Amino acid sequence: MQGANKGETTPIHGKGLRIGIVQARFNADITDALANACLAELEALGVAANDIHHLKVPGALEVPVALQALAERGGYHALVALGCIIRGETYHFELVANESGASVSRIALDYKLPIANAIITTENLEQAVARQTDKGRDAARVAVEMAQLLATLS
Repeated sequence: MQGANKGETTPIHGKGLRIGIVQARFNADITDALANACLAELEALGVAANDIHHLKVPGALEVPVALQALAERGGYHALVALGCIIRGETYHFELVANESGASVSRIALDYKLPIANAIITTENLEQAVARQTDKGRDAARVAVEMAQLLATLS
């Protein structure tokens, strides 16, 4: 996180944060790798294992429904969306990518709750594999950093 007017970087830490993760099962090899990287990074940032609530849903279109349920439940400092949408031969790719992305953003804004969106969209399996670890790790860092930021603004 950048310091105001100084450009310095404030270290991020997750101690005391409660994080919810919603993972799509579709393309499980990729989403499991995303989840493993995310969980490892949350641990490295100091988020306690018992402060992480990890749910699995069928696919990317179901992720927002579970995110909304967690947001309504309350008690979370940030949420993480994990999924993988790989382009196919039909319009379904665009539908799922656009609707899941828009829904995740809408929930974050409606509930004023940071949601790190790591529902990756790729042209092929190779691109998904190349991104799975970094995107999972990035999602954890974004969730923690945004939770810290919002805490300073409230």
